[in-house]
Amino acid sequence: MSLAPRATGPLLIAVGRMRGGNAAPEAALFAQYNARLRPPLRVLEIPEAPAGASPAERRRREGAALLAALPGNAFVVALDLGGEAPGSEGFAALTARWAESGRPLAFLIGGADGLDPAVLARADHVLSLGPFTWPHLLVRALLAEQLYRAQAIRTGHPYHRAWRPS
Repeated sequence: MSLAPRATGPLLIAVGRMRGGNAAPEAALFAQYNARLRPPLRVLEIPEAPAGASPAERRRREGAALLAALPGNAFVVALDLGGEAPGSEGFAALTARWAESGRPLAFLIGGADGLDPAVLARADHVLSLGPFTWPHLLVRALLAEQLYRAQAIRTGHPYHRAWRPS
């Protein structure tokens, strides 16, 4: 993610719709951090696959929709439990490196059954927000907060405090 203004910001493509619209607590939290990002994330929501399908079929259908929504030359970061879980400083360094690629940045969040192997294979980076299982709507807010924190770290803003007790 670049600190310089771009015509369009990074893209967040997520399976599922924000329930409760902008009044949902998750939506409000996401909006709070997304408003601080320069440029903010653009969000594209992909419909969930039919409930009657098997988990593998749901992943396949949702994965195909996620991949179809990607800009052709995007640098893709898939959020998955099996990915790398850097600390905040490490994530800030990753976002700087991704920005230097010159490619549009796209984050992918799967549905309740996770990401299809085809999505993980397409990803340039697989990122984990830690070993916990998070509600997918909350993942949006967590990602926006960490992107804002990464910007703060890269610009020397005091939002991030690296000090930890011994």
